[in-house]
Amino acid sequence: MHVDALIRMANQIGGFFEAMPDREEAIEGIATHIKKFWEPRMRRELIAHIDAAGDGSGLRPLVAEAIGRHRGLLA
Repeated sequence: MHVDALIRMANQIGGFFEAMPDREEAIEGIATHIKKFWEPRMRRELIAHIDAAGDGSGLRPLVAEAIGRHRGLLA
């Protein structure tokens, strides 16, 4: 899958969870959703993109934080 599509989908998930008043719950929700509904290959591609970009290029800050904190869960 093209990384731009993965970024778009991750940001859509992040947009939903950004509305939550509890930031920690939102971060946990993003990571849990990606783990539960994305294929491992998709998760690996997104993490590889983040590693290559160095700054989570293209991701909403909350999404980048969720992935960074929960790398072990998502790998």
